[in-house]
Amino acid sequence: MREKLSLTILVAMFLCACSEKARHADAYDPAHDYFSFANTEQFVTQHIALDLVVDFDTRELRGSATLAMQRLDSAAMDIVLDTRDLDIGDVRISLADGESVAAEYRFGESDKIKGTPLIVSLPETAAAAMEFGLRVEYTTSPESTALQWLPPKLTAGGKHPMMFSQSQAIHARSWVPLQDTPSVRITYEAKIRTPPELLAVMSANNDPLTPRSGDYDFEMPQPIPSYLLAIAVGNIYFAPLGEQTGVYAEPELLDASVFEFADTQEMLDQAEILFGPYEWGRYDLLVLPPSFPYGGMENPRLSFITPSLLAGDRSLVSVIAHELAHSWSGNLVTNATWRDGWLNEGMTSYLESRLMEVIYDKARVDEERVLTYQELLLDLETVPLAMQALAPRLDVGDADDFQGTIHYSKGQLFLQYLENSFGRSAFDRFLFSYFDTFAFQTITTERFLDYLDEGLLQAESSTVSRADVEEWLYQPGLPDDAPVPASATLDEAKALATAWAAGNVDITEIPLARWSPQATVHFINSLPADLPNDRLAELDAGLGFSDTRNAEIGRTWFIQVAKRRFTPAYEKLERHLNRFGRSRLIYPVYLALAENGADLELARAIFAKARAAYHPLTDARIARALETESTGS
Repeated sequence: MREKLSLTILVAMFLCACSEKARHADAYDPAHDYFSFANTEQFVTQHIALDLVVDFDTRELRGSATLAMQRLDSAAMDIVLDTRDLDIGDVRISLADGESVAAEYRFGESDKIKGTPLIVSLPETAAAAMEFGLRVEYTTSPESTALQWLPPKLTAGGKHPMMFSQSQAIHARSWVPLQDTPSVRITYEAKIRTPPELLAVMSANNDPLTPRSGDYDFEMPQPIPSYLLAIAVGNIYFAPLGEQTGVYAEPELLDASVFEFADTQEMLDQAEILFGPYEWGRYDLLVLPPSFPYGGMENPRLSFITPSLLAGDRSLVSVIAHELAHSWSGNLVTNATWRDGWLNEGMTSYLESRLMEVIYDKARVDEERVLTYQELLLDLETVPLAMQALAPRLDVGDADDFQGTIHYSKGQLFLQYLENSFGRSAFDRFLFSYFDTFAFQTITTERFLDYLDEGLLQAESSTVSRADVEEWLYQPGLPDDAPVPASATLDEAKALATAWAAGNVDITEIPLARWSPQATVHFINSLPADLPNDRLAELDAGLGFSDTRNAEIGRTWFIQVAKRRFTPAYEKLERHLNRFGRSRLIYPVYLALAENGADLELARAIFAKARAAYHPLTDARIARALETESTGS
């Protein structure tokens, strides 16, 4: 997933010791998933069969999930599944001889973050069964944290409704009763029934030639973690991008999407050269409405993508490279728990930069590396020390709060450090072997460390010790020898910002037309803090930042507008907050308004009017920051 969320909302409850001895002193187990109720040491799911009706009138999914389960502990008789706000009907156990018997079930104590455990007791007739089917009939809640139900007015076409899911991190449990932990990988199949005029797609084998019928069948033959379960239903159509690639979107966005993402097939071809075989068949994109909360979500075979990338100049397609790279780091080799999330996001951010170098050029990638590095430094000023490790202690809190620049940017920097230390060729061989060795498995930070030690650190020529790596993994901040990215074009942009602010350069001399969006972002961020509002007005009038089509430039500009209380741009700031629902683009603008000393109530008022169009995850995050009540829908 490409979204770098601030971790400032994490508080001192995250008490972490950084040495391995201290980690285990109080029985904390870094390999245990503390965000799942599932008793995976006793039972494990191997396959799920879904049979669901999509009801837009009630905003519900209704039907059943049948879990093919294996018992690991012959004495265990209670199966614990993760759920959140599911209405459970009949529960039955199917045995190998075809017998199906009713099973008693009950709910355990609910948790605000984790939901409610569903406890199913095996009947006596299944007491000896080591493999069986568990069929649960259920209905989702209209307030499911994973599902957003959009009325026609919030879609591009304005005529048909749309529904889509966002299961990461622990939201699959709000639309499927299951073992919702990345430590368990499952195959799945699904029968989905929809209004006949709409198309359903999933993180599975979507056929671009599927006719609209209202009755759709899917299969995912490769085992995936539960957070990669995904579904979308709407008035969407397909256009090819290459032999293995294509894009789904509403008709109104399809041509723009084809243009913007035209390089996707080449990205896939080059990625296979860099990282090894692509194991998922097709790689397609689904462009969703603006309320989609992230830049992208790496659902296998079908990445979900924000329309905020449709800048008209292919300047933001690094997000596509990121989601594609997840086909190796994350989807193929998965973090065992959310504490190990850097193995997904840090690795993917590194692979993204490598892929972008091949498709475009190193200068462009260096710009993005510098901006990412600067975001990391800002986060390190506010993130609690306990959460600055790549693999921190995570046994309390909210799993959604652990995606951030620590996992992304510090993880990417760590892997760049390894590349610099061992050379690109040797590090590439290690990565190729890593993906091959752990394909379709989950992995902990400690297992990665052991594999790295065996494959690179123990080499006679190695200048990197295990202790050096442990500092990256378990200590706060950055090591003294961490690489520092540099960009000549960004240095030029910064120099021009200083010169213009000092009156030494005319606004007509700022070469915005030849700059990348990254250089423009750096220019805006480099403006002096004491620049008066009349100069900001001159800048906006001359360069049109408040009217930019580029979402990243708009984000950067309106953060500065809010921080500096440049009120002449507030009307367009509000338009920005209504135009986008992607958390990265709007959350920091709300936060800047709330923290500038005068506009907290204005931020709350804008949010109150705009929030109905936001995804539940975005709504909840902004509500927490502004201390308002989340709508949950």
